[in-house]
Amino acid sequence: MFQELVKRTRTIRRFQEAEPVAPAVLRELVELARFGGSARNCQPLRFLLVTERQRRERIFPHLGWAGYLADWPGPVAGERPAAYIVCLLVRDRLAGSEREAYCDLGIATQNMLLGAAAKGIFGCRIGSFSDRLADELAIDDAHQILLVLALGYPAEQVVLAEVPPDGSIRYWRDAAGVHHVPKRSLEDITIMG
Repeated sequence: MFQELVKRTRTIRRFQEAEPVAPAVLRELVELARFGGSARNCQPLRFLLVTERQRRERIFPHLGWAGYLADWPGPVAGERPAAYIVCLLVRDRLAGSEREAYCDLGIATQNMLLGAAAKGIFGCRIGSFSDRLADELAIDDAHQILLVLALGYPAEQVVLAEVPPDGSIRYWRDAAGVHHVPKRSLEDITIMG
């Protein structure tokens, strides 16, 4: 059952924008992030929850979408995220390497995405965003935006595929708009020691 949840937890970039994600659901997801591991138990992350339409509209132009789909500018109106969780680093809580903070971030966002998928909500981790986003959100100098988690009910289908013979891992969309994500085989990624 858990393996099926992991397989279903795919990155979604087109959403049912009109279908809201309740703030209470976002709080449940942050609770899952809170329970995750943290290097030296430093807990340097904070999470800004955004559901209000006007604020979402101000965030959207600052985001970069789907680097492998160069001719796609991102979701159109009506297919944009219904919510965002902006992941922040409390700068004075770093107390170690930035690498540790990014490990915490990976754990936290995976916990949130798994919890969201269990509710039929999917997301996209966005690390490509404008430097002006912090100003747009009035984020003070004590915090640094690390990642934006876009969330909503899916308006697209994502399927896993085998890596083709040429070895390309580039995701792609077929003529029907189905998003294909090549995954390396277990044999290709496993090293026996």
